[in-house]
Amino acid sequence: MHVLVRPLATLLGILVVTLALGWGVDQVLQRVAARRPADRVWPLLRRCRVPLQVVIAAGLLLGTRPIERLFDLKGDGTHHAVLLVLIAGLGWLTVRVVAAGLVAFLSRYEGRWAEDPARLRRVHTQTSVLRRVVSALIAVVTAAVMLLTFDAMRTIGTSLLASAGILGIVAGIAAQSALGNFFAGLQIAFGDTVRIGDTVVVDTQQGTVEEITLTYLVIRLWDYRRLIVPVSYFVSKPFENWTRRHPGLLAWVVLHLDHTTPVPELRAALHSFLETDPHWDGEEWSLQVTDTTPSTLVVRAAMTARTPDEAALLRFEVREHLVAYLRDTHPAALPRLRTGEGTEAGEDGGKESA
Repeated sequence: MHVLVRPLATLLGILVVTLALGWGVDQVLQRVAARRPADRVWPLLRRCRVPLQVVIAAGLLLGTRPIERLFDLKGDGTHHAVLLVLIAGLGWLTVRVVAAGLVAFLSRYEGRWAEDPARLRRVHTQTSVLRRVVSALIAVVTAAVMLLTFDAMRTIGTSLLASAGILGIVAGIAAQSALGNFFAGLQIAFGDTVRIGDTVVVDTQQGTVEEITLTYLVIRLWDYRRLIVPVSYFVSKPFENWTRRHPGLLAWVVLHLDHTTPVPELRAALHSFLETDPHWDGEEWSLQVTDTTPSTLVVRAAMTARTPDEAALLRFEVREHLVAYLRDTHPAALPRLRTGEGTEAGEDGGKESA
């Protein structure tokens, strides 16, 4: 019985040390996060607690080997299993630390370039794609190191290297589409053609880029549907990016009015309304007669807004206000359907003398 006391005590000590170190590190990070609530890196570092405890426990078990002594196990099976857990824990911990480091870099960059939203969106996109690339590389390297701990894998390593050329050609042909999307994702991240937060138009569908991965983009449409587009689309086909250089946009409204419309008064009414509308950025506006038809004037009101969303809201509000203004002050300016010589149909469907 006394033979089991020492390995049991060792296991208990490893458990206590693992929990204590994990709790201590978490408490330190929690206090730092409370002092700096604006920093997003500390909550992410707190997510490293579980992989850190896995690494600590596996390292202590690997060095003391209490399980073999407790169960009187012979051979390296248990030792190898603990080694695999340690390698997997190190990979897991590295992924979490790298993600926190990239967030810390992005936070510092946001503080320095807060007045340049286009640059921030570009860096946000690049760090997002870089995080996924690094995580994938860490996962591949971790899996490779775990496989190399098996004797059988080391034995067949020479034959694998000898056939690597043929396998590479076959894999390249089989995964041509996936590899194309992968490199297209890198090109988008560092080529600055489209970024997270940009307003784009893809096949007549307008939306905001919500997420960029190595293989696809998620575009949130105006009605909150999500459009999934392969990244290869953005390097092989034309698309509209409304916010690539500046998020501001020109909104415009087209009205078909009667030839008797008092355009100067309508222009003054538009200006007065824009001065009270919070969606107008105060930079540009105009109201012009852009065309005429035998029965109407084509009047276009144009005004600038800070973002595409505000431009859409401004367009809706200006259209509603101008129509209401003409209805209340100049009802004759609204278009009427002429039904015959000397007569015309009003908006209520009746006929009045011309």
